[in-house]
Amino acid sequence: MAPCLVAFLLFAGCSAALENKQATTVSRKCSEDTDTFLREINQDSPKEYAVLMYDAFGKMGSNVKGGNANQPGLLQQCRSAHGPVFSGQYCQVFLRQETLQYFVGICLPDSCGEDDVKMLVLCGKLKFGPNSLIPPLPSILVNDSTQEMIMTHCLSNTIAPDASDVTCLFVCCAMVAIPLAATLFTAMIGWQRSREVRPTVESACLNASLNLYGTMKINGSSNSDSASGSSEENGNDSSKLSTVCFPRSGVLRCLDAFSLQTTSQGIFSTSSSVPGGGYSSLNGIRVLSLLWIICGHSAQFPVINNLDNYKDWKKIVEHNPLHVLTISGPVFLAVDTFLLLGGLLSARSLLGSINGAEDKLSPRLVATYLCRRIRRIQPLHLFVMCLTIGLISVGHWGPYWFPFIDAMMDCKTYWWANLLLISNLLPVHEICIPWTWYLSLDFQCYATTPLLVYFYRLNRGVFLIVAGGLLLMTTVASAVITALLQLPVFQPSTLTSENYVLSYYVKPHTRYGPFLIGILIGIYLTTKKDHLLKQRWQAALGWFCCLSVMASLVGLAFILRETPAHPSVSHALYQGLHRQLWALAVTWIILACEEGYGGFIKSLLSLRFWIPLSNISYACYLTHPVFILLYIGLQETPIHYTDINFMYLFLGHLLLTLVASYVFTVLVEKPYLLLKLGNESKDSKDILGPRRGCDNRKGGTNNLCAELNLSRNVHSPRSN
Repeated sequence: MAPCLVAFLLFAGCSAALENKQATTVSRKCSEDTDTFLREINQDSPKEYAVLMYDAFGKMGSNVKGGNANQPGLLQQCRSAHGPVFSGQYCQVFLRQETLQYFVGICLPDSCGEDDVKMLVLCGKLKFGPNSLIPPLPSILVNDSTQEMIMTHCLSNTIAPDASDVTCLFVCCAMVAIPLAATLFTAMIGWQRSREVRPTVESACLNASLNLYGTMKINGSSNSDSASGSSEENGNDSSKLSTVCFPRSGVLRCLDAFSLQTTSQGIFSTSSSVPGGGYSSLNGIRVLSLLWIICGHSAQFPVINNLDNYKDWKKIVEHNPLHVLTISGPVFLAVDTFLLLGGLLSARSLLGSINGAEDKLSPRLVATYLCRRIRRIQPLHLFVMCLTIGLISVGHWGPYWFPFIDAMMDCKTYWWANLLLISNLLPVHEICIPWTWYLSLDFQCYATTPLLVYFYRLNRGVFLIVAGGLLLMTTVASAVITALLQLPVFQPSTLTSENYVLSYYVKPHTRYGPFLIGILIGIYLTTKKDHLLKQRWQAALGWFCCLSVMASLVGLAFILRETPAHPSVSHALYQGLHRQLWALAVTWIILACEEGYGGFIKSLLSLRFWIPLSNISYACYLTHPVFILLYIGLQETPIHYTDINFMYLFLGHLLLTLVASYVFTVLVEKPYLLLKLGNESKDSKDILGPRRGCDNRKGGTNNLCAELNLSRNVHSPRSN
């Protein structure tokens, strides 16, 4: 027994020694190819491939003190180098000197793996003559010249999508192909119908399609009005037509819903959302808030690791309130504007549905209300998720892509959280496509609207107690969490605070306040019988308070911009109150515009120019971070911050976003909204007035149109 035990221990010890030796040595092929490359660059007349590989190594640039510590090198030049039996492979070595962290891009033979690269660096084998190819930063810039290696990372020269990548690409292609096929088939039916002398029953059915976003005007009347008039003139023929149509309406309705002939109508319509100008300011508020968020993302995404003057940027932007647009305010207050609008419109939509259901709030009505919301947001949400995963798998990315790829890859593990709309409840580093956390938060808040409306209809006193209690709880929760975890209140320093996002920023119990205020104002505006404002002095006082609150919230954020080193009462109070106060200020703007005291602000917010942009705002929210990340990921060199450079970045991202959003709206978003609209429109009457593009004929209106035209909630990435 003893000899066997000794033999086993000797075998185990030899195996461990062998594994340790393999872990601390470079593979034979990598070692040989690297030696070939190093010998070549030390020749008097080195070959072209060796010159290219050496030149592709990262080298120290100027303005290290200003933040230009990274040395990316040249990725594409490295890959273009082809030696006798190997090609160039781009790798990154992440280093630390004192508190300064940076990476250096290096070009080595493609026979080397990441472990090989690590050992080559640690052993100091990468030298050009007596000098290291990865020299430390000089002591004049960094006191300690000792380099500590954090990790190595190599970018593959080949593209190798896995099964999940292929599945996502297939889903994207299918979701685009179906509308295109429906468009072609509908065009063929239209061409065949145009050859007939008299319209057939089938063509009449096809012409009965709905238009969610707007109706085309014909001699001053809409298509729906024309159809209504024709049906009344034909009398019995119309009822006979409907009897013949409906048995075949399923296939025709699907074709019509997915065809571009239908989905492209009304997107660019500038007709008023509500006759009489009701809620006319919402389109302007929505679009301006969206532009504010896109501007902030365009500036802040590159700041994470793409700038060569990051410290200069912080000095300029973080200390000057005039740059509030550049950083989307103190932690994206525009998001709270969208939560406010979401609460207002959800309450309005549900009250309209209740009125159309004989004044009954039934479980079936609530289920339909929530299902409509899911159908509103999920198709485009899942499409963008699959598109993002697919693009990552097929792209040749630059040296600045690596910090983002881990977050994107979480989609393959946590995609189900996006499907169930609970991604904001996960740790922030596990959220698939991080900017979609807002959709989960929005739906969770949206699901509370029926309960609050139930209490409102049950007893006004109980409703006020419940609403006040919820508002108090979310305020106290935000303040207590901020104090206990010593959270910051100002962006962009919060990007370095994981606790801020993990415990506060994306959670429903800390972000519910603006949505709740939106529900309250939505109920008030929908049920009010008289104006709240009676005198001009009331309006003047309201505007003074509104503008003072907004200016104070922005100014105080700059005063409290430093992360507290200990529990801070001022930070806690600001964090607990500022989002609710901002929502109340925006509420005043909406109320003043509705009651005729908006002045030139109402004229600006009610411009018809905002309506087409509002129609594609949801797609803009989902797609703009994709373009920003693509731009960053394809960069081989750092970006230099100047106001003019970032203005052009914003305008470029905005233009691409608008074009892509129109395409995604008509191909992906709108077809699913139209798919079952006909059956849903039979039972609902909307007390809120006819909606553009809704069926306004006698016998009822389509409440779903009101919800879809109004609920344009948007948001942002990890930091927003």
